[in-house]
Amino acid sequence: MDKCSFCGREKRDVNLLIAGIDGHICDRCAEQAHAILLEEMKKEGSFDLSGIQLMKPREIKEFLDQYVIGQDSAKKILAVAVYNHYKRLGQQVRDDETEIEKSNIILVGETGTGKTLLARTIARMLHVPFTIVDATVLTEAGYVGEDIESLLTRLLQVADYNVEAAERGIVFIDEIDKIARKGDNPSITRDVSGEGVQQGLLKLLEGSVVNVPPQGGRKHPEQKMIAVNTKNILFICGGAFDGIERKIAQRLNTRVIGYSAAQAADRIERENLLQYIAPQDLKAFGMIPEIIGRLPVLTYLDPLDRDTLRKILTDPKNSIIKQYVKLFELDHIQLEFDEEALWYIVDKAVEFKLGARGLRSICESIMMDAMFHSPSQGTQSLRITRDYASEMLERSHLNRLKAG
Repeated sequence: MDKCSFCGREKRDVNLLIAGIDGHICDRCAEQAHAILLEEMKKEGSFDLSGIQLMKPREIKEFLDQYVIGQDSAKKILAVAVYNHYKRLGQQVRDDETEIEKSNIILVGETGTGKTLLARTIARMLHVPFTIVDATVLTEAGYVGEDIESLLTRLLQVADYNVEAAERGIVFIDEIDKIARKGDNPSITRDVSGEGVQQGLLKLLEGSVVNVPPQGGRKHPEQKMIAVNTKNILFICGGAFDGIERKIAQRLNTRVIGYSAAQAADRIERENLLQYIAPQDLKAFGMIPEIIGRLPVLTYLDPLDRDTLRKILTDPKNSIIKQYVKLFELDHIQLEFDEEALWYIVDKAVEFKLGARGLRSICESIMMDAMFHSPSQGTQSLRITRDYASEMLERSHLNRLKAG
């Protein structure tokens, strides 16, 4: 009678028996062999810095240029930070050498200017564990929400629970402005999702050994913890800091006294005050001084003008228009956009004040009808004109977003 060559079970005792040249294997042994193979592949696929070719800052920026339009200042700072991070990881510290400290970064920019896109693009080219986490879900320990240690749980998961690799990773903390202190005056109630979270983040940012729950969630006495040293983890924080321009304007105005200072004020670009951002503005917004000190690299993202939005539509490798062309190409439909239609989409994005994120929403509203009907109509080509784009957008609910 046929039986499994591995476990000896007979055919009647298993769900499936797979025949080979000189033997058989049952479904249970096949599943077990697959699990062993995956485990071994995890070990072999661990992050190894020794085999990494160190990219120069200029090369890192050139890679970012392929996917992100504009924002040269932020790209340069990110490129240098990532480059220095690699060098820190490869540094062999001796007693007589200077130990290089990490420089955590904070990115400030309006919604839709590309903060998260920059982080995701860097993730494509990195050879270290990288994760993006949202600060809005964090609360102090003991309250509804996620513990601060959950940031490191995500990093551990990305590193396949290889602690050594996770300790050399990069964490992007999005929406950092949402944990700003709610007011200058001390409150009788605890600020559990604001200042409390900032205090909790301090130990992660500066570098300390943190006990992390491997599966996330709340800490329990019986749960086995994993000790992670954050000394070599690079933290990049991003936030819109909506309304911080008023803080910057107040600081610039208080400094303007006298004739020469008034001349200097004339050179200030009122349309882009973010470029003058300083640590004291973050403090005025509600970030505690200790956390500002642990985010020494402060940079900004420029607001997107018409020309930049137009380039975003078509220039990047994975631009919105290229994605639609590819989608229709899979249905053997040739899709084209008139130049006037593209500028119409850009003007609407400026009008709705949604940044680059708004481009996608507008394109979806314009293309929805065509994506619904074209595959079943046998259409071979489709041309999007300004009139067609205007008609489709007028019929959509998105047109109600017009800025008042």
